[in-house]
Amino acid sequence: MKLDLLFIANSALLGLGLAMDAFSVSLANGLNEPKMKRTRMVFIAMVYAIFQAIMPLTGWVCVHSVVCYFKAFEKFIPWTALILLLFIGGKMLIEGIKGDDEKSETKNLSLFVLLLQGIATSIDALSVGFTIAEYGFIMALLCAIIIATVTFVTCYVGLGIGKKFGTKFASKATILGGLILIFIGIEIFVKGVF
Repeated sequence: MKLDLLFIANSALLGLGLAMDAFSVSLANGLNEPKMKRTRMVFIAMVYAIFQAIMPLTGWVCVHSVVCYFKAFEKFIPWTALILLLFIGGKMLIEGIKGDDEKSETKNLSLFVLLLQGIATSIDALSVGFTIAEYGFIMALLCAIIIATVTFVTCYVGLGIGKKFGTKFASKATILGGLILIFIGIEIFVKGVF
């Protein structure tokens, strides 16, 4: 494939499709932290974008080097995403039900949880490496950069929307955020297994 408008449009649409899970998680994070600063929003969106770029490239490398090993791992992708998102979402749900209101005002998304979210929402993007297998390395890298850019913008918007509504519904935001993450985990699992 050559670098043209069709390549850019296809990569952007691929990025938009891949970013939907990260968008939903960003929405939940914004709901959970309604006083989030812009610099933190940029950092969180950047983490998701980096993972969304790394995973397709990793898949592309697997296709070109260790495809037989990757095929064995591929069946575990939905399970991994389900376990990670159930863990994170369940934790948020329990915290929301307990109702630590004064603690939730200052509670921030930890780096560890953010990295888990980044992995969980992008792990299904590994299989995109198969769809871009015919690309050379430079084209695969450009595709990953476009995917990362679309993911960044999408997640930043999700964080902003979540913040706006999180301010109005702060008491129930943690519960809603946890339920969203659990739903995303189940959705990834169902799409990957069935």
